[in-house]
Amino acid sequence: MKLLELNHVEKSFDELEVLKDISMSVEEGEIVSVIGPSGSGKSTLLRCATMLETMDRGELIYMGKKAAWNGPEGRAVYAGKRELKEIQKQYGLVFQNFNLFPHYSVMKNITDAPLHVQKRGRDAVYAEARELLKKMGLEDKEDAYPCQLSGGQCQRVAIARALALNPKILFFDEPTSALDPELTGEVLKVIKSLSDLHIAMVIVTHEMAFARDISDRVIFMAGGVIVEEGTPEQVFSSGNERTQSFLGRYILS
Repeated sequence: MKLLELNHVEKSFDELEVLKDISMSVEEGEIVSVIGPSGSGKSTLLRCATMLETMDRGELIYMGKKAAWNGPEGRAVYAGKRELKEIQKQYGLVFQNFNLFPHYSVMKNITDAPLHVQKRGRDAVYAEARELLKKMGLEDKEDAYPCQLSGGQCQRVAIARALALNPKILFFDEPTSALDPELTGEVLKVIKSLSDLHIAMVIVTHEMAFARDISDRVIFMAGGVIVEEGTPEQVFSSGNERTQSFLGRYILS
């Protein structure tokens, strides 16, 4: 079943065309990595998919429900507030810079939205949060504050917070770009461990070996278009000149 469809998406910032007729979809439980040079439109695509940016044109569909489509004038129009609120419950988002609330403890960061937005029962939410902290290797940090944690620990809390909403699809926007190499490894290990939860994931990343190892499908973007997509084997052994030129900068062990 298709969880997400983006059809013929276009997005410009002033005169700069950032997304040029992009179409992609994500199936239930599928892990999709989006790779490409800086400025290729990867993060803008993810921000359009999660409605942090509005598309100029195109169609956005979650589980068969239209979030946006082209109106009579050929510009994207969005569904009403109530419909969008329902659609937004289907996904979680992990940012580059964690975006934790600094004045909340780790536990409050994770439980706040399930308690106050989803109106779920406190006991169940706290039990689930403790399970997630255990999975993240942070079971002793529930009373800590973000300023007391390393960058890698903050990112693991951010992942637990996104998972606490029980999303069908999880988006990662370069989840390791703010971390040093040692902390990058620990966060990538945690993301790999999520594959047993069978949650669909869309991961914008510069970590090529990680993208190759974890993905069901890899999308290579450059200049605002999808140059190539396929299995990791197809993309990483591609004969496409643009793809080869990009991947040639990385040493893949």
